[in-house]
Amino acid sequence: MVLTVGVDLAAEAGNTALAWLDWDSGGCSVRGIDRACEDGMLVDALMAADKAGIDCPLGWPVPFVEFVAAHRSGHVDVPAGTRGRDWRRNLALRLTDRVVHERTGLTPLSVSADRIGHTAMRCAALLSHLARAGRPVDRCGTGVVVEVYPAASLRSWGLPHRGYKRPEDAAALGRLVDALRAAAPWLDLGPHESLCRRSHDATDAVVAALTARAAFRGLATTPEAHQIEAARSEGWIALPTSPLTDLRPGA
Repeated sequence: MVLTVGVDLAAEAGNTALAWLDWDSGGCSVRGIDRACEDGMLVDALMAADKAGIDCPLGWPVPFVEFVAAHRSGHVDVPAGTRGRDWRRNLALRLTDRVVHERTGLTPLSVSADRIGHTAMRCAALLSHLARAGRPVDRCGTGVVVEVYPAASLRSWGLPHRGYKRPEDAAALGRLVDALRAAAPWLDLGPHESLCRRSHDATDAVVAALTARAAFRGLATTPEAHQIEAARSEGWIALPTSPLTDLRPGA
């Protein structure tokens, strides 16, 4: 039995969802989906998991960190020959964000220039708790935790990946669940299917746990040699590299 966990992290517990997926020779079943998850519950889940996917940046862009340090000392300079927009984009996006855009056409939210920075602050504290509990985190994704981006995972698997979070289009979430069930008939949502149809947070947590399975089996992107140094600081988004069907036990 292999346990993968998916965390759709938010800055506050109320909008945070946690999915538990059990994998055995017969397939995969959703053991449970929790919402309104406090830090202690998340740390316990990450400690128990064989692999866990967290939908949140694990770090900040190296140039942004250097910019903040330079600003503190009063020595901020725009590099000669660089347009202001390009300079700011370099501060706003991590290497992994640019790689995801190149591969999928999607651009992750900027951890240094968007509200997801609040969530990343919570994530940083969670990962510190995890390390103190005996499971240090490699932000490249080789440890128990891997950074995921559910929309990009869905895009990689050829599933609907836009519009399902809009309150005015609740039907889009139902269509996504239908598509997921059709593409992965071995995935047993059980009594949690109705929650997935009502809550995009719950669905994203399941997708995060599925992506963790891809990373666990070596079916997701990892940093190349020249990208490792940046990824160790900034984090690395694992993108599935094979069809969803390849996650099925025995595939």
